[in-house]
Amino acid sequence: MVLSNRLVRLIERNADQLTRRWIEIVRTHEGTPTYHTYDEQKLYERAFSVYSQLGKWLSAEATNEEVKGIYTALGAQRRKEGFKISELLEALLVTRQVLWAKVESEGLLDTALDLNQALTLSDRTVAFFDRCAVYAAQGYETDPR
Repeated sequence: MVLSNRLVRLIERNADQLTRRWIEIVRTHEGTPTYHTYDEQKLYERAFSVYSQLGKWLSAEATNEEVKGIYTALGAQRRKEGFKISELLEALLVTRQVLWAKVESEGLLDTALDLNQALTLSDRTVAFFDRCAVYAAQGYETDPR
């Protein structure tokens, strides 16, 4: 199994741990104040779905339209709930940061080949989260209050 698949499986296997770490951060981060009091179970469900299905999101299984639908709906929902767009984008950034902190902590990036494969996965992950941020912002902006 190539490293990128091993990394995706590592993330998916540790989805609960990653989700709990993400919640810990967004519930205390100064840039995400609305998350501090938001329903923790709802936060858990959303973050867990991202981490546990990362392989799907980064593969050809998930269409661009599917990702767009999910994240434009998320943006619209967060606006209705009173979140600032900056909080939503910060939470997405934290999602990606928690993911890569886990990858780095596992010590799987020891050789040049490992690093090259990890960079490829990183590029795919960054592109995915960038698309998510754009779609969430579009949903946020188009939702009438």
